[in-house]
Amino acid sequence: MAPLTQAEKAKLFLSLHHGPRILVLPNAWDVASARIFEDAGFPAIATTSSGIANSLGYPDGQVIGRDEMLEVVARIVRAVSVPVTADMESGYGETPDDMAATAHGVIEAGAVGLNLEDAVGEGSGELFEVPLQTEKIRAMIDAAKKMGVDLVLNARTDIYLEEIGEPSTRAERTIERLNAYRDAGAACLFAPGVKDEATIAQLVRGVRGPLNILGVAGAPPVHVLEKMGVARVSVGGGPMRVTMTLVSRIAKRLRDDGDFSAMFGEAMPFAEANRLMSKR
Repeated sequence: MAPLTQAEKAKLFLSLHHGPRILVLPNAWDVASARIFEDAGFPAIATTSSGIANSLGYPDGQVIGRDEMLEVVARIVRAVSVPVTADMESGYGETPDDMAATAHGVIEAGAVGLNLEDAVGEGSGELFEVPLQTEKIRAMIDAAKKMGVDLVLNARTDIYLEEIGEPSTRAERTIERLNAYRDAGAACLFAPGVKDEATIAQLVRGVRGPLNILGVAGAPPVHVLEKMGVARVSVGGGPMRVTMTLVSRIAKRLRDDGDFSAMFGEAMPFAEANRLMSKR
């Protein structure tokens, strides 16, 4: 069977947002993590901007440049056969032209979707104005279409993640923003930072499109989210940070007691690691 074209992968990825099962989307930060996720049977893979940034020595928050981010995305795309969607933070710029250039780079890298957030900056407590954000979304989708790919854009609002504004109004404002992004052409709508079932249910009812929830400690499990009508759940930089925690634990054991069995007793066998990285 011939491999899918990029345009076909985009159509497949979009279809995964429309059931009947919830799309569980793991977030990779390098080729090794992407291959592990693909080998586990996930039908698509997302990247994590924070995980990629940290792995290359940058803090999160669009400190890493667009080209360096896309280099990693391209390596991941080349290593797997499933559709890949790229976390491109707030688009690496502020103008529609900047967004078009970012979308162009994503398609050139071989990805079929991207995440676009609306926070002005990490921890800024500010969001881009809705008219500008919708213009950015349209510019990205149009740029991808000119390259023959229907980009699956996941539009994110950081109202909950950044705890912006009066708590009692956050759900209403989140719905308003996400629906505006949907009207601009976003295929999926992302509200990270929401964990309680009542709020998630309110968002499912109010958002006019597939809803993406961030899977974190304290959030409902996947089967509950699926029953509630959530279309997509992703895990962001969580797996990367868990990996960093494990490496930190290894470092302390190596420093303090040097017990190799405790450190490496559950390590993936050398042959298994090589199998994952072998050419398919």
